[in-house]
Amino acid sequence: MKIVVLGAGAWGTAVAIAAAAHPGRHMVQLWARDAQQAQAMQAARANARYLRGLTFPPSLHIAWGDAFALARQAELVILGTPMSALRGMLQALHGCSAPVAWLCKGFEAGTGLMAHEVCAQVAPQLASGAFSGPSFAQEVALAQPTALVAASRDAHVREALVAGFHGPALRVYASDDIVGVEVGGAVKNVLAIATGLCDGLRLGLNARAALVTRGLAEMTRLGLALDARADTFMGLSGLGDLVLTATGDLSRNRRVGLLLAEGQTLAQAVDSLGHVAEGVYSARTVVQRARALGVEMPIAECVVALLDGKLQPEQAVAQLMEREPRPEAQ
Repeated sequence: MKIVVLGAGAWGTAVAIAAAAHPGRHMVQLWARDAQQAQAMQAARANARYLRGLTFPPSLHIAWGDAFALARQAELVILGTPMSALRGMLQALHGCSAPVAWLCKGFEAGTGLMAHEVCAQVAPQLASGAFSGPSFAQEVALAQPTALVAASRDAHVREALVAGFHGPALRVYASDDIVGVEVGGAVKNVLAIATGLCDGLRLGLNARAALVTRGLAEMTRLGLALDARADTFMGLSGLGDLVLTATGDLSRNRRVGLLLAEGQTLAQAVDSLGHVAEGVYSARTVVQRARALGVEMPIAECVVALLDGKLQPEQAVAQLMEREPRPEAQ
């Protein structure tokens, strides 16, 4: 299979490495927007900026220049750009005949749209979907066991992702509930910031367990209001991705919460990461979408107030603990 990965950040690079190492002997091209970066990766056979210490398989080719020209020749296109760049990339691929899947997780700033809703606006003819689930780029690139979800309403897209990536180190499950998969991927990043804050303030394991569990309830409420299926949130892209991102030491979103608990400003925390923490950028849009639907998300609301400087970490904890008692099912 001819696979093109557009975007050479950590996750795009990791997925390209996984595809190039697949037993199916795929022809894989990893495209970088910056020609200088692409040439440096080609010379070093590594992406030192995002995945230091990992070398590329011989079958992985580095590309730059016209992304659409590459996509025209592909049998599967993977978009490894952040959510903020998705709209422009989809517009550039309008008319592409190959299945297209994105890796980004979040709601688009300004519009509050999920990725599949953005695609429906700007490139409705694309056969498209999301490739998501509990995964850190470094572990995928190292071929450590991982399970992901190929989510699309189009069976052809699901089948292409399974054929492209399902193998000894990467298990791919198919789902037609793209709404649920995308809500899970977006909301877990926001909740990971809250869990990092909890751990940074040393509130204890009881508090972490309560936060993750009640966060899952918030995620599910929003998903159901958007017509997702409840069982999706008990799967890889819901509970699985939430547990990983909220507790894993490689989580950038969790790291933001830890740094805020130490007293750093949001700007300092983000600058220290060197990578995008999607939860910082999608928290407000998640809350805006929930408010418009009349869905209560108190943890996400506190995260937004914290990011906006309206609450201090200790105040956010107190605000959540002072809420009125209610049945657990609400």
